[in-house]
Amino acid sequence: MIDARELPGWWHPLADKARVADGEPWSRLVPPVGEGRGSAVLILFGEGAYPGIEGPDVLICQRASGMNNHAGQPAFPGGATEPSDADMIATALREASEEVGLDPASVVPVATLPEVWLSVSSFRVTPVLGWWREPHRVHAAEPAEVASVTRVPVSELVDPANRVRAKHPSGYVGPAFEVRDMLVWGFTAGILSAVLDLAGWSRPWGPGRLVPLS
Repeated sequence: MIDARELPGWWHPLADKARVADGEPWSRLVPPVGEGRGSAVLILFGEGAYPGIEGPDVLICQRASGMNNHAGQPAFPGGATEPSDADMIATALREASEEVGLDPASVVPVATLPEVWLSVSSFRVTPVLGWWREPHRVHAAEPAEVASVTRVPVSELVDPANRVRAKHPSGYVGPAFEVRDMLVWGFTAGILSAVLDLAGWSRPWGPGRLVPLS
């Protein structure tokens, strides 16, 4: 892990609080004891993706429509751990390399967040926060899993005009984001919302418009 003093100024609130993250959604999504497969996702923050837009951005990939789980959904790069992975950071970086062509050497791991339960796929997910110190071009390197890759400015994510609530046919209602021609919802939106709150970047947005999911 990097010394927080080496990070850009905007990183400091998140880096400091990530090490002691608790409360929602971590307390609500604690994995069942002894169940599920270990996995990790990479929440990768960089900056400078778009001229004229200051501040951090986060990497989001759109899942391929043919996947068995989470088909077509925006998500963080990530997946199940393999025996060769040294730890969950290694899992997150390897998966991002395979899925979007990310060079692991361009990323500085900053912190891991508490493990959370993804019931749909029975995964125990460790979110890994990373600083993209040397951003480079990424793409859908694994078309069977990834349809596209986008860097989304945090300023757009926290804009109240882009924050909505998504309602699943099951009745579940959760936070969502309408950004860059995507509706980010479900597990990814819940974790992203929690990270924005943790960093102190969120802005008041009220209950938000309700968007039904088909």
